[in-house]
Amino acid sequence: MNLHEYQGKSILKGYGVSVPYGVVAASPDEAYEAAKTIQKHNGSDKWAVKAQIHAGGRGKGGGVKIAKSLDEVRTYADQIIGMYLVTPQTKKEGKLVRKVLIEENIYYEGPEKVEEYYMSMLLNRNEGKNMIMYSPRGGMNIEAVAAETPEQIFHEVVDPKVGLQGFQARRIAFNLGLSGVAFKEMVSFVTALYNAYVGSDASLFEINPVIKAADGKIFAADSKVVIDNNSLFRHKDIAQMRDILEEDPTEVEASRYDLNFVKLDGNVGCMVNGAGLAMATMDMIKMSGGDPANFLDVGGTADAKRVEQAFRIILKDPSVKAILVNIFGGIVRCDRVAQGIVDAYKNIGEIDIPIIVRLQGTNAKEGKELIDQSGLKVLSAIQLAEAAKLVSEVVKA
Repeated sequence: MNLHEYQGKSILKGYGVSVPYGVVAASPDEAYEAAKTIQKHNGSDKWAVKAQIHAGGRGKGGGVKIAKSLDEVRTYADQIIGMYLVTPQTKKEGKLVRKVLIEENIYYEGPEKVEEYYMSMLLNRNEGKNMIMYSPRGGMNIEAVAAETPEQIFHEVVDPKVGLQGFQARRIAFNLGLSGVAFKEMVSFVTALYNAYVGSDASLFEINPVIKAADGKIFAADSKVVIDNNSLFRHKDIAQMRDILEEDPTEVEASRYDLNFVKLDGNVGCMVNGAGLAMATMDMIKMSGGDPANFLDVGGTADAKRVEQAFRIILKDPSVKAILVNIFGGIVRCDRVAQGIVDAYKNIGEIDIPIIVRLQGTNAKEGKELIDQSGLKVLSAIQLAEAAKLVSEVVKA
């Protein structure tokens, strides 16, 4: 589950990570009042006005502005709220901005130069351990740093059985070229950040940039936080942060029926039971000359009602030119899936695109008989190669 920047920072703050003082606002007037609140809190005379959407690269798209007066805060908020912000991580139409985060200025003057670093925490699947990835060259062009000067990207692997060790946090601060107050601040920052990552059951923390202020203090100037959905049952407070307005409406609808659905850009809809079989099916579609329009796993306990709802969701995509149903009956019974297909035809009405059904496993014979006797325009397949051939034929037709 993705979080907004202000939500991620609230989690970080709870674990002792230093974040700029900020207030979220949903209108220009609220932004103005938020800036006044921040000014009273710390005397700030500059503010960051930051669009809140589930995408990075907001600065490049014009979604981050620095205001030098209260009136500018209102002006920038008015420009950003309601805009469709296009960034390298959004679709071409962009994302609608509904809120902005107003933050204190952390680029203040002092005895030292302000520096920007990059830091992220994620699972290293090759090692089966957590990993801290960081660079002394953070900011908007971190992708270019990784591509052009990969030696500037450092990694620290952390064994989850023992946690982040003191010498590892110190090595990170040393590799970032820090000393004195900033060195100690970074050690504390990294330790608190790792505790937040583990404690919140996150799958990703990305802080870009991490700021070393002019007085040596360290701040998380931004936050991209992704929480493992499987852990939300023990984080009720984080679960309440879900913003379904930022998610694909079809995926939200699918989640209501316990369907694992991800929208893709292809022309062949697929309905499968099991994630592994779904991945193999999408490969098969691609090799047959088509492109998967979705990932849809109906699960191991699919019944006729769930299958019908899966059909309805797939058919909402106008780019779908054919549907492949590939079911291996282990826990799920093939005749139940077949009944769901028949019910979908009856309840949805005429479906004018080809449907290819491959049933194998428990009650596959009964399932095929149900479909064959229904009189529906469904192409039946037994072998995977046969289904692949049918996909190729209907896509090219």
